[in-house]
Amino acid sequence: MEILRIILTALFAIDCIALTVVVLMQEGKQQGLGAIAGAADTYWGKNKGRSMEGKLVTATKIMAAAFFILAAVLNMSF
Repeated sequence: MEILRIILTALFAIDCIALTVVVLMQEGKQQGLGAIAGAADTYWGKNKGRSMEGKLVTATKIMAAAFFILAAVLNMSF
């Protein structure tokens, strides 16, 4: 059981570092005054899910879920 705890702790530490890096790589959500005039409806704005930004958002969601699951599992006493 101790080996499983060590492996989960290592995965938790790697997930924490990766989650921090991915969040810092994302762009800010401020659209500026262009959003008022409708300038945000560009090709890149509509296809954001397929862009690098969309992949970063998806990776953030997956790593955040892994963070909470690992934290809950590690908090339980083996």
